[in-house]
Amino acid sequence: MAGSIDDLLKHTGEWLRGTGPVADIVMSSRIRLARNLAKTPFAVRATSQSRREVQDAVKDAVGRAPGLNGALMFDLEELTEVDRQCLVERHLVSREFIAEPEHKSIVIGPDEILALMINEEDHLRIQALQSGLNLQDAWELIDGLDDELSDLLPFAFTNDWGYLTCCPTNTGTGMRGSVMLHLPALVMTKQINKMLHTITKLGLAARGLYGEGTEATGNFFQISNQVTLGRTEAELIESIERILRQVIEHEQNARESLIANNRVQLEDRICRAFGIMRHARTMSSQETLDLLSAVRLGVDLELMNGLNRSTLNELFLLSQPAHLQKLEHKTLSARQRDETRARLIRERLDSPGSGPSIS
Repeated sequence: MAGSIDDLLKHTGEWLRGTGPVADIVMSSRIRLARNLAKTPFAVRATSQSRREVQDAVKDAVGRAPGLNGALMFDLEELTEVDRQCLVERHLVSREFIAEPEHKSIVIGPDEILALMINEEDHLRIQALQSGLNLQDAWELIDGLDDELSDLLPFAFTNDWGYLTCCPTNTGTGMRGSVMLHLPALVMTKQINKMLHTITKLGLAARGLYGEGTEATGNFFQISNQVTLGRTEAELIESIERILRQVIEHEQNARESLIANNRVQLEDRICRAFGIMRHARTMSSQETLDLLSAVRLGVDLELMNGLNRSTLNELFLLSQPAHLQKLEHKTLSARQRDETRARLIRERLDSPGSGPSIS
């Protein structure tokens, strides 16, 4: 399990692979399980000693779980602040997880498909990621790993309540299914607020790019179930996918409407975004996400030739603050990051064949 955070920079990770069903709208699907050890204080009452015991027990089980062969394991206390932020940017850990690194570890499986946080809000937070709309495949992967770990660790479980968790909303299956959606057309046509209000009434939560407590940026939204008690995992997945299909259909209709009624304006917006990315000398994180969103829409609608989704996904990740500093091997000020980001984007878009044209 030896390795370094630098090893992760060699690829973009599963959630940005750009493949899978409806990948033009659904960037990734994630299943997350919350688990706690029986007869062990939960986080709200845990002492430093009990947290260390949990860390040691889970690390030992992880080392014996076949589903995590070839995984990398890091203790947060041994990582730099930039390394920790890099994990957040790759959607492997939460912002809350890295805030207090004592007695916390992260386990990352091959291709970043499976990951496990030790001593987050719960003793274990296990997640499986798949590209596109693939909640069922993600569930099958994580269900297998959960079975392996349950044979090695005594999970807190009762027949009446299911899996016991720190937050009551996670009690039951302990499962949260979520998808990362790119919804630029609903934003452009001003239908997004109505859509988000509707899905909230149907029992789903809409959050920003980095989950709870973050706002939507670059027209990217995380949508997940809010309650896990009283329903099976299959029922939760079916419910999420049923509502998602409606959201996807509305986004597809909005895109068709933009092409039919505002094609010139849409092409102009996309071309201007690409022009800025190709020539700008300084660029903030927020501006980059907005521009990448516009250009990605052009690629997904096949309005642009000569540019592919994988290039944009790579830029989406590498242009984030921690990744920029990892690539430069030094700490960068905000101004230096903006300049480095613009240079990185220019270089990646200046390669042969990257000059798109409107089809």
